[in-house]
Amino acid sequence: MSKQMRTAQRSMICLLPLLAALVLAGCAVKKPPETPEIVAEALPETTEISGEFGGEEKVDSGEVDDGWIGTFGDPQLVALVDEAIRNNRDLELAAAQVDAAAAQLRTAGAALKPTVSYGLQTSGQQIPGKPEDVSGVGVGVSWEADIWGRVRTQQAAAEEALIATQADYEFARQAIASATAKSWFAATQARMILGLSDDLVRIHEETLELVATKHDVGQVSRQDVSLAEADLRTAEESRLQAEIAYKEVQRALETLLGRYPSAELDGRDDFLAVPPPIPVGLPSDLLARRPDLIASERRVAAAFNLVESAKAAKLPRFSISAGVGGLADAGNAVYQLGAGLFGPLYSGGALQAQVESATANQRAAMAAYGNAVLNAFQEVENAIASEPRLERREELLGQVYEKNAEALEFARIRYDVGRVDLLSVLQMQARTDAARLSLISIRAERLFNRVNLHQSLGGSFENVDPNLSTSAEDPL
Repeated sequence: MSKQMRTAQRSMICLLPLLAALVLAGCAVKKPPETPEIVAEALPETTEISGEFGGEEKVDSGEVDDGWIGTFGDPQLVALVDEAIRNNRDLELAAAQVDAAAAQLRTAGAALKPTVSYGLQTSGQQIPGKPEDVSGVGVGVSWEADIWGRVRTQQAAAEEALIATQADYEFARQAIASATAKSWFAATQARMILGLSDDLVRIHEETLELVATKHDVGQVSRQDVSLAEADLRTAEESRLQAEIAYKEVQRALETLLGRYPSAELDGRDDFLAVPPPIPVGLPSDLLARRPDLIASERRVAAAFNLVESAKAAKLPRFSISAGVGGLADAGNAVYQLGAGLFGPLYSGGALQAQVESATANQRAAMAAYGNAVLNAFQEVENAIASEPRLERREELLGQVYEKNAEALEFARIRYDVGRVDLLSVLQMQARTDAARLSLISIRAERLFNRVNLHQSLGGSFENVDPNLSTSAEDPL
C-alpha cells in the first residue's frame, strides 16, 4: 500500500467521529403543525365549527358515499364522465403538474446524497495515427452534512407540494365529473326548452288558422288576426333563440368531452328524477375528505418547511469530500480526503429577506387555507339548505302550470263561443308558457344543486353501485 493511501486512510479514521457527530446532530427537524393547529390558526378566534351540517335541517350525518354519478341512474351520463376524464385537456394539464412536482421532489432529495464526479486530463501531445495520451483520470465524491436541516426541510416542502398537487389533480377530476353532469343536465334542459318552443309555434299556428277562419266568416275583427300573427312571429323568434342556446350547450359539452364542437350530441328528452337524500357526514370530516382542502393544508405545511429552510440557510454548512486522482497511472495515484466548514458572514440582508419572504408566504398559505375551509362549509350548507326548498318550489310550480293549463283550456272554449276576446286567450297562453318554462328550469336546478352537494362534500364519483337507480319523472 502506498504512503498516500495510508495517509488517506488515517485521515478517514480521524474524520469518522466528526462525520458520526454531524449525522446525529442533524436528526431533529421541526415538524409542521397538525391539522387542528392549522385550522385554529387559519380561522378567526370567534369562528366555531358546527358539530353537524344543516343547522335546523334534518340531514343524514352518516358517511359520505362514493360513486355518486351512478345514483342518477343514467348509463349515458356515466359513459360521458368516463370520456371526459380520459380526454379533458385541463385534466391533462393537472397530470403534467403532478409529474413536475414529483420531479421537484426527486431534485430536492438528491441534495441529501453524495455527489460523484470524474475528470480526464490529457498530455496535449498528439502522435500521428494515435489518440491523445491520457495523463490523468480522477474521481471525486462530495457530501454536505445537513446539520441544521436546510436540505431536509426543502425536501419536506417538495414532498408536501407533491401531495398538494396530487390533491389538486383529484379535485380537478371531481370538478370535471361535476361539470360533465351539469352540462349533460343543461343539454337536457335546453332540448326541453327547444321542444317547448316547437310546441308554442305549433299552437300559435293553429290559433292563427282558427282566427283567420273566424275572420273570414265575420266572427272576429282584423285586430284578432294581427294579434295572432304577432304572437306567432314572437314564438318563432323565441324558437330561434332556444335553438341557438341548445347548440351552444351541445358544443360546450362536446368540448368538455374532448370532442370537436359539432353540436351533434343530443340531450335527453326529459329529466331523470332527483335521487333520494344522501348522507352528508360531519364538518370535521370534510377537512380530510375534500381534495382542495387537503391541497391547501399541505401548502401550509410546505410553506412552514420553507421558512425553516430559510432560517437554516443563515447557519454554517459542513461538507466532506474525497477524491482519487492519477488513476491512469496506479503508481502515481493521489488520494484526497477533507472536511470543510463555511458560512455566511455578510450577504447584504439577503438571507434575512429570504426568511421574511418565506414567513410572508406561510401567512398567505394560512389565510388561503382559512378561506378555503369557510368557502367549503358555505358550499355544503347552501346545497343542503337548497334541497328541500327547491323540491317545494317544484311542487308549487307544478301546481301553477297545472292550474294555468286548466284556465287556458277554459279560455279557449269561451273564445270559441264568443264569450271572451282573443287577447284574453293569448294572455292565458303566455301565463301557461311561462309556468311550463319555470317548471323545466326548477327541475334542472334541482339536479344542478344535487351535483353541487356531491362536489362540495368531496365524495368520489367513482365506485358506481349498479344497484342504485331511479326512475324518470313524468314528462311535462
